[in-house]
Amino acid sequence: MPSPQSASSDLLLAAVRRARYEGGVDSAAPEAPGRRRFGNRLREVWRGVVLAADQGQRRRLGIVTFLLVPVIGLLDYESGFEVSLFLIYCLPVVLGTAAFGWRYGLLVAVLSVTSGLVSDYLAGAPYSSIFVLVGKGLMALLTYLVFIWLFDAVQTLQLEMQERVRQRTAALTAEIAARQRLEKSLLEISERERAAVGRELHDNLGQHLTGTAFAGQVLGEKLRALNLPEQADATRLVSLIEEGIEKTRRLARGLLFAETQQDGLVVALAGLTAEASAQFRISCEFRLQGECPLSDSRVASHVLRIAQEAVNNAIRHGGARRIDVGLDCRGDPIVLTVRDNGSGLPPADKRNEGLGLQIMAHRAQMIGGDLNIEPAPEHGTLIRCRLPRPSPSHEPIHVR
Repeated sequence: MPSPQSASSDLLLAAVRRARYEGGVDSAAPEAPGRRRFGNRLREVWRGVVLAADQGQRRRLGIVTFLLVPVIGLLDYESGFEVSLFLIYCLPVVLGTAAFGWRYGLLVAVLSVTSGLVSDYLAGAPYSSIFVLVGKGLMALLTYLVFIWLFDAVQTLQLEMQERVRQRTAALTAEIAARQRLEKSLLEISERERAAVGRELHDNLGQHLTGTAFAGQVLGEKLRALNLPEQADATRLVSLIEEGIEKTRRLARGLLFAETQQDGLVVALAGLTAEASAQFRISCEFRLQGECPLSDSRVASHVLRIAQEAVNNAIRHGGARRIDVGLDCRGDPIVLTVRDNGSGLPPADKRNEGLGLQIMAHRAQMIGGDLNIEPAPEHGTLIRCRLPRPSPSHEPIHVR
């Protein structure tokens, strides 16, 4: 099975050949389909001969070369000395050069000249002098030498081009792999920072606000005992602090969604929809079909972030009043869907400008899935993320 690098090299070589052979074709006079297929097939055979680097292929070409020389010689004898097969002998010469280089091609050229001269002599060619025979042989050999030199130069250039394409393909492949590793590291760092900020909000700021609210309540009780009018202001202050505590908890909960564990994806998705319903006063529901087998916390975190971004986009940009989040785990692939009744997709020229959609697609790619965004059947938007089902050795996730 060919490696990805050799496959990419073959694709790039095919593009170079198409640009070389088809770049000068006049668009006003297109080729017939049959001629085009024949030309493509001929070019493939030519490429196989020129780039004969496989040892088995070289051995086959060598065998074909030795078979062709006597066969052409026999045809030359049968056709008589009046008909010259001089150019036909170029075929074994080219094949021999392709198989083992110019030295082998030179040997085949000498054999071809000898075969042609012997065939003409046996067919009764009237040579007036031995010098005429020798001169004819030398002329043929010189012509074959020109063929060998031209073909060897073409073969060398083709092989050098193939090697440069292979090296460039390897460099591009390595660069793409490094970029993917960097993107993966950036996402992982982002998730860790989210979780760290969420824990800081929950453990430190949340506790600090809770203590402040308790101190405000104590102050309110003291003002009430003294029957002072500032007691109402203290009660209002405590109410504002409690609202700040609730907002801090909500923000921390959203950030800590990144720490989804094996038994937390379904709960987190349900919590996401419940939080959206309470915060934005809309209808947002979650539906699970089957048992969720996603035990990898990294995969679960990406799935949750995709759903979170889709819900936020539907509310903030689509003005949706109803959002349905579904996770279908009954088959392979597993499918996450987010359907809303908002204003629908943005115009095509502005669709790729949103960073959120690009991040969602990249997250899906990071876990081996794909993301599809399309208009909903009635109105609104339907986002569907498909990801491969993990091996059955993982523990399933149940709704709790």
